[in-house]
Amino acid sequence: MRKAQAKKLPLAPDARYNDKLVTRFVNNIMWQGKKSVAFEIFYDAVDKVSKITGEDGYEIWKRAISNVTPAVEVRSRRIGGATFQIPSEVRPDRKISLSIKWLIRFSRERNGRSMADKLANEIVAAAKGEGGAFKKKEDTHRMAEANKAFSHFRI
Repeated sequence: MRKAQAKKLPLAPDARYNDKLVTRFVNNIMWQGKKSVAFEIFYDAVDKVSKITGEDGYEIWKRAISNVTPAVEVRSRRIGGATFQIPSEVRPDRKISLSIKWLIRFSRERNGRSMADKLANEIVAAAKGEGGAFKKKEDTHRMAEANKAFSHFRI
């Protein structure tokens, strides 16, 4: 028997933009519970983005998040002794979660001096439709397209 699903804790919106998505993003940047450091990194990155592009950094960040948000993904399912990659729609909550994780992961892998620099560069790249996180989304969609034949196995 399955237990009830865990309750989601309400997120407090951030101080500068009054946005819960920013808090969610910062919680993913954070290491060892150092939230103030994570907020500093995020705000520095947004300021650098606005300096690089000459536009509002927050809007560019939102565009970057929407650009790397996947619509479909493949899930492994074992059927008759064989494992198939079955394309499935991504839940709205998971879409945001994946896009945040990809942005942060690929910014950490970038070359740069500080995390704020790396994050700013990845945000700008993602907003333009390039960079590692955007490539990951494209690869995910390509994989789902290639395995469309198995979509009748729906999970």
